[in-house]
Amino acid sequence: MRPILTALALAIALPASAAEQPAYGPRLEGFDYPHPVRTHAFSSQRQDLEMAYMDIAPTGPANGRTALLLHGKNFCAATWKDTITALAGAGYRVIAPDQVGFCKSSKPAHYQFSLAGLADNTHALLKALGIDKPVVIGHSMGGMLAIRYALMFPQEVQHLALVNPIGLEDWKSVGVPYQSVDQWYASELKTSFERIRQYQMDVYYAGTWRPEFERWARMQAGLYAGAGKQVNAWDQALTDDMVYSQPVVYEFPRIAVPTTLLIGQLDRTAIGKAAAPAQIRPTLGNYPVLGKRAARAIPGARLVEFAELGHSPQVQDPARFNAALLQALATP
Repeated sequence: MRPILTALALAIALPASAAEQPAYGPRLEGFDYPHPVRTHAFSSQRQDLEMAYMDIAPTGPANGRTALLLHGKNFCAATWKDTITALAGAGYRVIAPDQVGFCKSSKPAHYQFSLAGLADNTHALLKALGIDKPVVIGHSMGGMLAIRYALMFPQEVQHLALVNPIGLEDWKSVGVPYQSVDQWYASELKTSFERIRQYQMDVYYAGTWRPEFERWARMQAGLYAGAGKQVNAWDQALTDDMVYSQPVVYEFPRIAVPTTLLIGQLDRTAIGKAAAPAQIRPTLGNYPVLGKRAARAIPGARLVEFAELGHSPQVQDPARFNAALLQALATP
């Protein structure tokens, strides 16, 4: 009887197993977004592609402004759910796309990923929607993309908001070794719900876990559990190489738009950190230092620090984050 009771207790105490992990389609079919998903068809690199996106009308009195939300590498447009609600309630039209190679957008088997190319794709989407001067809000890899967007189209950005962006340091220059795309691919293929959940708890949420975080871990894991595992892992490997090899940190002084950095202080994200020499690994992704350094380098930048939050403040504490974001966007 005791072994049965022990097994039952473990089943109750442990998180849901991989066997219960939903398997989503190659373009995240089966996972519902908080708002209707549309697609923007275009041609790039001699192939027909689609960008999935949400276009949300203001739910409060319209202020005539549009917010563009750019997701991170292990995220999707849907992860902005609470921020979309806050922005729409404050009168913004909100555009939240999935980049090519991610989530509900096309997963090309062959594509030269670049931050400039993704920025150009996104700019074309906004032009097709008749939007010419949004506020641009980027998280994690989306922060790197937002920086590149602002550098490419400075006259078309009202405000740049960077939420724990990666790319505040050049990893290869500080000693993170190069990995081939094949090595990145082999690592991506090992992705599982258990590994995602542990990483998110440690890095995104500063060692905490709440039931509402589960949805986002299963969203990411579901892409690796279904028929699109290989193509998703391959595109993720290509974007691993992109963020490692295309630094933006040296161009911070060229940013010519009003900028706010919103930084969870317990974040320690760094691309390739696990492969770095042991002596430098503890120095990587030091966001309390990196945020201040970036704020000094970007002309006129403001810095908002969240002492108890990790890599994903907009998910970990949406009320606090959204209040800070709306205040920043409202400040001339």
